[in-house]
Order: sequence, then structure tokens, then C-alpha cells
Amino acid sequence: MLELHEQCTVPRSPTAVFNYLADFSSAAEWDPTTLSARRLDSGPPRVGSRFELNCALPLGSIRVTYRLTHLEAGRCLRLSGSSRLFDVDDEIILHPENDGCLIDYRASFRFPAAIERYLQQHPEKFVAMGQRTMEGLEEALSDDNAAPVPRADTECADRWLLPGIAHFTRYGYQRGKKRWKPCSTDISGRHMIITGATSGLGEAAARSLAEAGAALTLVVRDQSRGKDLVESLQAASGNSDIHLELADLSLLQAVDDLCARLLQRGRPIDALINNAGALFNDKTITAEGMEQSYALLLLSPWRLTTALQPLLVQSGDARVVNVVSGGMYTQRLDLRCLTGQSEHYNGSVAYAQAKRALMIATEYLADEWRDHGIVVNAMHPGWADTPGVASALPAFRRLTAPLLRSPEQGADTMVWLARAREAGLVSGRLFLDREPRTTHLLKRTEESAEERTALLELLSEYRPG
Repeated sequence: MLELHEQCTVPRSPTAVFNYLADFSSAAEWDPTTLSARRLDSGPPRVGSRFELNCALPLGSIRVTYRLTHLEAGRCLRLSGSSRLFDVDDEIILHPENDGCLIDYRASFRFPAAIERYLQQHPEKFVAMGQRTMEGLEEALSDDNAAPVPRADTECADRWLLPGIAHFTRYGYQRGKKRWKPCSTDISGRHMIITGATSGLGEAAARSLAEAGAALTLVVRDQSRGKDLVESLQAASGNSDIHLELADLSLLQAVDDLCARLLQRGRPIDALINNAGALFNDKTITAEGMEQSYALLLLSPWRLTTALQPLLVQSGDARVVNVVSGGMYTQRLDLRCLTGQSEHYNGSVAYAQAKRALMIATEYLADEWRDHGIVVNAMHPGWADTPGVASALPAFRRLTAPLLRSPEQGADTMVWLARAREAGLVSGRLFLDREPRTTHLLKRTEESAEERTALLELLSEYRPG
């Protein structure tokens, strides 16, 4: 048997460290030998929970299946791992220390005799592996990542249309993920509102945030589907602080009624994710006399966000995340087209126009609220395989199917913007794959100062009060 013993101290409470490590799939963020990791079951981590790690070898990789064998909340975790090459028992004991936590990590490995003899003769490699693992864990739990900035190769790609668009695919997600920093920010109990949460990106974001312990308010249109989602999230995460609000967000009166309920309740909002949306191939006028894309995709998030400002301010560290679309890269702001007054209607154009306008609104609110403790950013999910894409753009989906991201991959940046500490250091930007991106791939789509002013004057008419 070979044993490793390492220690480190991190500026986090034992409870926060325990919550991060109990979901052992987090090893992919801090263990340099773990190439990928996933949970094999659902529900809150408990004795018997299983995880599969794909770990690097000098040549190739090996799958290791771990099982939680002992849990003491805030104090201790024990796991047992097995693979075709070795078995291992891990013990992680947590001790309060000043304002932080001392992590005491022990691992006992059982190898075939020949491999064990080799490692005993060359202990430096084995010891170095343990040291790197502890260094990675210390870095992850220090949670002091720098503010996100665009990489040089990303900026270069964005200067050319096709390389920029290539980043929308699942290959773009895989490219971005290789350079991500760990995200260990504890969001237990932080109140987050997600619109459009019953499917696709919204559901994927809700699942991730529920598992991380956030208190969720899900805004949905369909009560039955919403109720099923809440029950599913609670069962899968063990998080009971998940609630529904019903609203048809294409109607401003419904938005106002929703805001009135939330304001009356008075619970501070730590993150507002404006995700609700759809692409309408046929032009539809709402009961309030507005073109549906314009109402749902622009006026609704604008009205909702500005009306809920008092609750965002109460947070002291609030985030607003506006979900836009890569389609906006094709459009220059056109108020007649945006408001549904152009002679010919095209659903994809209407959708992209609304998202272009929402991006401008994001930049405006970020500047206006810079001194109010509210960070406002936008993200686009790339090309994701969601029910909305399947129903509204079937031909596009068939053509790009091998390139599409999963809903979880598309929603990742949405979750990161709502959760990560470093995401709160930047405001007024567009993100893709956790990285600031240009808002224009084509010079011809850049709006003039006069066009921006005209849009903001129009939006000012829809501010509450």
C-alpha cells in the first residue's frame, strides 16, 4: 500500500469546503490528473453516492469509480475508488482554523505488486502528484480568480467572421473549457430568479444552480410543467428553497403583476437571469397591441429588470444576466423592424433585432447602475440543441446537428455569470464560454450614437412608474 498525506489552509469555512467537495465531480476543477468527472446518481451527496473520474496516465487515461463511504457535514468525507489498475481510499478531514479551514487529505493506494515496487523505488513522482493535487485544491478554494478578459486568439478569431462563428459550436465550448478556472463560489441561499425555466437553457441553468444550493424563483407560463420541474429539482438536488411564479411575459401587465408580488414579498435578489424567449415564425400581435417578439424579448426583460432594481440593490452584490443570441451579429439596429412596423416580417430577423436591442440595453444599465452594487452582463449560448431550436428552426437543426451544444453547455456561461466571484468584477459585457466577446463581428452592424439614443428614448417610455 502507498499513502499520500497533504495539508493546506484555505480562506473558506469548513461548511463551504465540505459543500464543494461532497460533490466529488468537482475534482475535474482542482485535481490536475482528472480529465473529466461526472456524478453517476442524483440527489444530495450522501453515503453511497457514486462518481466516475477519467484520470490521466503517462500513456492514455483510466476510469476510476468512486463511492462516498462516510460523511460528517462540515467535518469529514471518506471515499473508496476502484479501477482496473488500482484501488484507493480517500479521507478528507476539515478543521476550523482562524477565519479559514485546514484541509487534511490522506489517500491510500493499492497497486499490483510490480507497479507498487516501482513507485516505492521512485517515490518522488508519487509525492509530486499529491502535492499538485493539494495545490489545485488550494487554488480552487481560494476563489481569487482575476477578472475575465478576452484572450488574444479569441480577439483574432472575432476579427474574421467564420472563425468567430465556429466558436458557437460545441467545439467552441470544448476549446473554452480547457482554460477555465475553478468555480467554487458558495451560493448557498442566494436568491436567484430565472425566467423561462421549464425547458432548454433555463431548465439546465435551474438544475445547476439548484444543485449548488441557490434559492430559486422560477418564472414560468405553464403551472403544471412548472410544478413538475420544481418537484424534479428538489428531488435531484435536495434543495427545498425552489418556488414558482406564473406569468406570461409577453404581456407587460403580467410583468407588472409579477414585479408587484416580488416587491411586496421583499426578498433581495442576488441574480436575475432574463432567459425567457422564443422565435416566432409568424407575426403575432399581443392583446396589448405589440408585436410578440418585441414584447417578450426586449420590453419584458427591460421592464422586469428596472422594476426589480430595489430588490437588486438590497442584495449589495447583485447580478443581471441577459440571454441574447449569436443571431444578433447579423443585424444592425432598426427601430421599425424591432417594433414590428416594417412591411415584411421575418421571425429570425425579429428575434435577432430584439437581442441586438437587449445587448444595447445591457450596456446602458451596466453604466447607469455601476455605483449601485448591480453588475449587468449579457451572454449568448452558442448554437445549442434546445426544444426552441427544434420547433422554430428545424432545417437549421438538421443541418448543424453534429455541431450543436447540449443545453447544459449552452447554459454554462449563464450559470457562471450568476455564480462566479470574478464574474462580478466586469459589467456591461457580452460573454460566450466565460469569456468577454465582441458585440459585432461585422462593421456594418454597428449602430450610430443617434440610433442608440433613439432606442434608449423608446425604452424610457417603458420604465415602471
